Amino acid sequence: MDGNHDLELILRSRTPIVIIESQDEARMLEMLQAISMRRSTTSYLPLFRWTITDGLQRLDISLEPQAINSEPTDVLKHIRAVSKPGMYVLLDFHPFLDDPVHVRLLKDICIQFKSVERQIVLISHQVTVPNELEGYCARFDMALPTEQQRTQIVQKAVDEYSKENPGSKVEVDPKAHKLLIKNLAGLTYADTGRLARNAICHDGAITKSDLPQVMQAKYELLNSGGALQFEYDTATFGEVGGLSRLKSWLTQRRSAFRGDESAAHLDPPKGILLLGIQGCGKSLAAKATAAIFGVPLLRLDFGAIYDKYHGETERKLRESLKTADVMSPCVLWIDEIEKGIAGRGGETGTSQRVLGTFLTWMAEKKSHVFIVATANDISSMPPELVRKGRFDEIFFVDLPSPEIRASILAIHLSRRNQSLGKFDINTLAKAMDGFSGAEIEQAVVAALYSAHAKKQALATEHIQAEVDMTKPLSVVLSEKIALMREWAAGRTVSCD
Repeated sequence: MDGNHDLELILRSRTPIVIIESQDEARMLEMLQAISMRRSTTSYLPLFRWTITDGLQRLDISLEPQAINSEPTDVLKHIRAVSKPGMYVLLDFHPFLDDPVHVRLLKDICIQFKSVERQIVLISHQVTVPNELEGYCARFDMALPTEQQRTQIVQKAVDEYSKENPGSKVEVDPKAHKLLIKNLAGLTYADTGRLARNAICHDGAITKSDLPQVMQAKYELLNSGGALQFEYDTATFGEVGGLSRLKSWLTQRRSAFRGDESAAHLDPPKGILLLGIQGCGKSLAAKATAAIFGVPLLRLDFGAIYDKYHGETERKLRESLKTADVMSPCVLWIDEIEKGIAGRGGETGTSQRVLGTFLTWMAEKKSHVFIVATANDISSMPPELVRKGRFDEIFFVDLPSPEIRASILAIHLSRRNQSLGKFDINTLAKAMDGFSGAEIEQAVVAALYSAHAKKQALATEHIQAEVDMTKPLSVVLSEKIALMREWAAGRTVSCD
């Protein structure tokens, strides 16, 4: 859809106030100037721009700013007193809309619009209009660049680099170029151009190495609420012991999620719910999912979403989910999801609205956002979320078997530069019966401290001593874990 055409239609509809919420101020002014120049002489409106720093300035012809009209009250009185038609673009006027004098002056201008066509255009990142003015307003939402337009923006950045560096030709990896254009989706024209130039100027080329920095910068531009976190360090499944069935399931669906041509006939996967015992690798599996799909990992923090003001919690959630949509393809990790949607004391009503907002998004989303939700307490999960069809699959992460405990122990020893040959890993794995992956790691960490204090090299007996002193969660909470296993049997798919 042509943004210029849509904006011109709104301006020609003779609406007294047009509101544009945009950070791309320069492009909006450029569009308004182009529209002003295209208008016929019979409907021609002089174009003015106002800022609190410079005052009022005419843009369609070269004139100096009128500093005398820099104050909000003064400029509105000036516009009201003008007897000729004109279009007045007020930049960042939103803080002054709380003043009743300004509201009355704007209303006067709107009421007199039929006799004198003085059109007000408010451009700011966010504009909240008083109820008295709502009936006089129309809003314009600038469409974001299409794939074709993003291609043109990237090509312009390539041409600019070549012009600024005579004799240097930008090396372009075709696959990386295609991914760059895809990953720039959801940004304004200005931000698209800026990120494209940054990717090229870094090394005079467009390569796969540019993509992580582009996605990180894109996230920082989009996420202002703080509820959504960009996880820079994702794990690989080589760092995860066990979970063989989950690994196979994800590997089979990687091509379909990434939109590869070979899997074009397959529906892209939506997400998984990981239930299980604390410390058994659910969070690590979420991180590894992003690595296996080769996409960014976003973590949604429900704790940062909840707000004491009515409606703010749902708004923050909608904004976070919108950011995830724009960041697609990506993995959205929601850790301990039951704590965010199962009721928070007296906030049951808010939790229900949050659940409704989240379920609606899950049902309607078209973007390639793969959800990995983890939960420890299935009893507090609402049935609407765990019913068949919400997630592609519900996996249960159980305590590791002896073989998996041995592999987890080997992973943590290798990560700490220990030679595996000097440890009796199988004996230790048997002694760790009932240990979770996190408890196995902690036994290695504690054993290293013990060996260091004794000025000895880490050995089997150091780890064995820590194992003997540890009461694992499977013993401390044996009844609760038994109930969890009983519920999962027949309702979920085992990760191993």
